[in-house]
Amino acid sequence: MNDLNKALGDISSIRRQVAHSTEFRGCGPATLASTGALAIAAAWAQALWVPDPANHVAAYLLIWIWTAALSAALIGTEMYARTRRIHSGMADEMIRMAVEQFLPSVGVGVLLTFVLVRFVPGALWMIPGMWQVIFSLGVFSSCRFLPRPVAVVGAWYLLTGLTCISLADNRALSPWAMGIPYGAGQAMVAGILLFTATEGSDES
Repeated sequence: MNDLNKALGDISSIRRQVAHSTEFRGCGPATLASTGALAIAAAWAQALWVPDPANHVAAYLLIWIWTAALSAALIGTEMYARTRRIHSGMADEMIRMAVEQFLPSVGVGVLLTFVLVRFVPGALWMIPGMWQVIFSLGVFSSCRFLPRPVAVVGAWYLLTGLTCISLADNRALSPWAMGIPYGAGQAMVAGILLFTATEGSDES
């Protein structure tokens, strides 16, 4: 029985190692591009419904948290189906690896938002910039199993996040301080994945 458990453990370890050395192809360009379009739509919605976000922070957060949740649901649903189709027997390991890479950033973003809202309301203008900086860390962390050019997207989110923070006032709560960075960033990822997938097909 011990030999069987050891063998199963060795197989599981090998599968994890293979997953970590395999490029993840569970994210489709079309879905990522649609999340960018969703960010632009959310920016328009904020411009129409929350013209003064500094005095309506709850409404501001509601728009962007729902946008993030919907985007995550779209990506997660496609990732599950696409990974099972493309990575077949390695699907569970690949999905777990992808989630593990990004989950810490999500957790930090949630906790930071809670702390600012609950204890430092005067610094709420920092939220858009901090979200983008934290998101950039998630992108950088995910570069190990995505095409290398995705690192450029991580740099984009870092730059836009720092730019938002440098505003140092309520201008950072502008709808386009979120809409443009995420709209362009997700479009960039979609373009990179589409290009690398086409390039891979041509080489094969």
